[in-house]
Amino acid sequence: MLTYVTYQLEIKLNTPARLTIGRLGVFDFPEGRYVYTGSALRNIDARIARHLRSDKKLKWHIDYLLASPAASIIKVTQFTSSECQVNQRTQGEILVAGFGSSDCRKHCVSHLKYLGK
Repeated sequence: MLTYVTYQLEIKLNTPARLTIGRLGVFDFPEGRYVYTGSALRNIDARIARHLRSDKKLKWHIDYLLASPAASIIKVTQFTSSECQVNQRTQGEILVAGFGSSDCRKHCVSHLKYLGK
């Protein structure tokens, strides 16, 4: 059986938002599409289901973005490649350095990328 460990969330932000992202600080997010790359050591389905829920404790950087009423997940894709490999192959603009990559071993600048409107 194929075990996925990496996922990407494609997110739509319907309006611009100024958000506090944990200890990273306050950032302005333009309206448009984003892609977030993450991973789970086990039970990836539970991790994805957690991201889809609105009633959760804000724990990871992505939780703060998804808590915005303007944000919605429009697509979820799973991969067998490592989180950093998938992230580095993904095109997009980095708006927040360190977003989702504070424990990154491959020195990714961010695991969130802005795809534009």
